[in-house]
Amino acid sequence: MGEKKALVPLFQRGDFGGMAYSITNNIVNYLIVIATLSGVLGWPDEIVYGRVIPGMSIGLMLSGLYYAFMALKLSKKEGRPDVTALPSGVSTPAMFVMLYGVIMPLHYALEDPYLAWSAAIAACFIGGAVEFCGGVIGPWMKKRIPRAALLGTVAGIGFIWMATQGVFDVFSDPVIGMPILIVAMIGVFGGYLFPKKIPPLVVAIVGGIVYAFCLGRTHIDFSGIGFYFPNPVNGIQHLLSGFAVVAPYLTIVIPIEIYNFIETMDNVEAANAAGDNYNVREAQFADGICTMISAIFGGVVPNTVWLGHAGLKKAKAGIGYSVVSGLVLGFAGLLGLFTFLSNLVPPAVCAITYLWCAIVMVCQAFKDCDKKHYAAVGIAMVPPVADYLFTQITGAVGLADIWTETLPIGYAGYTPEVSQSLIDAGVMWNGVAAVKPGAIIIGILLGTMTAFIIDKQLNRVAVTALVGALLSLFGFIHSAALGIYPKSPFMMGYLIMAGLCFILHLGRNKWFKAPDDFDYV
Repeated sequence: MGEKKALVPLFQRGDFGGMAYSITNNIVNYLIVIATLSGVLGWPDEIVYGRVIPGMSIGLMLSGLYYAFMALKLSKKEGRPDVTALPSGVSTPAMFVMLYGVIMPLHYALEDPYLAWSAAIAACFIGGAVEFCGGVIGPWMKKRIPRAALLGTVAGIGFIWMATQGVFDVFSDPVIGMPILIVAMIGVFGGYLFPKKIPPLVVAIVGGIVYAFCLGRTHIDFSGIGFYFPNPVNGIQHLLSGFAVVAPYLTIVIPIEIYNFIETMDNVEAANAAGDNYNVREAQFADGICTMISAIFGGVVPNTVWLGHAGLKKAKAGIGYSVVSGLVLGFAGLLGLFTFLSNLVPPAVCAITYLWCAIVMVCQAFKDCDKKHYAAVGIAMVPPVADYLFTQITGAVGLADIWTETLPIGYAGYTPEVSQSLIDAGVMWNGVAAVKPGAIIIGILLGTMTAFIIDKQLNRVAVTALVGALLSLFGFIHSAALGIYPKSPFMMGYLIMAGLCFILHLGRNKWFKAPDDFDYV
């Protein structure tokens, strides 16, 4: 028998790079959450720093420790020391959808930060449950939903919410934002490095903080540092009260979590391809459980397995980075260190990060799909735009006090008079209120049908349309709330689409033909 190889060491040189990757990117996500909840919505510090941030931190700490444990198990099982722990963090696409697609409408509709927070943690908990279920149904769904439909929808979310906000934040303070932007872009899109292989993105972030401080745009404030450990019993009480409020937003929460667990599957499979054979189902279960625990303690955004495992492995990261990152993020949230960081970090630093992430998401959607499916990616990107337009326009209308209450989130609440008033004012509004509810699902449906059309599978297009009819019947799409809508015009539209596609499928190669080498571009 040969000598048994040593287990992966607790800490090694490559873990320093892993810590920088994990901690830096997660901190930026924290700052985006804080800027949105405190700066945009005006939630009190008691909720943001006393509940949301500690809840997120507990979830990330647990996931970081568990992924280190998974790596240790794998190292022991295979008898090799070169195992790298899975990278864990806040799901950036899901974070933006939760903040702008769920929490922001809830905040303006309820006009009560505490009730809106209760609904947000309920949405997060439900999202964790969906992620957990992904360990069971994920492989089945992945085989049946075209990749172009999923990636296209998420790319649309990233582009319309993240990229636009990133550019706007940069130009809101050009003296700070523009220099930070150009240094970051030179690194992330040009591949340049400073001496000692220091990436320009890190220089842009750290240098941007120092630069903004020297110009007096930010300041140092230690007054918020303390001990913030949320009471889980209190969290459960708020969680239960939030379930009733969040029901209309399940059409947003469920599909983004479907994307989230498929993203986890893809990223774990990428780790397997890099040589670390992790159990995909175990990772999904862990993500779901950590997200649900985070929600119980007050967190509002889900966990996921991040991209980048191959790069971390190449840099010889092991398990130490995962342990240290989890502990650092956990205690930073519990000790209130993010109150200090939120005052010190300028908005432009957050902006360049989610601008970069969004553009990468769009590029990846095209890169990882067959060229013939590019049309499916493009079409799937469109429905999230309705969500963005709806939020911006109804927010402006509410601020202007043109109507006495917030406009409804679904199609049924819009009288012809209200819609016509917006259209007459030059607003691109036709169909926006109809596409907003369930926009993510609608994007997946349109992208799926387009991919099947390209593949000459009209029978599958028809089945997809029938799924759309069923979802319309029960209010998952095109409706303000879940229910039964037997007179829904959208259900009728999907049924007609299904009938047409079935008929045309029956006529294939007889009276309805298409050349195999057809190129729509």
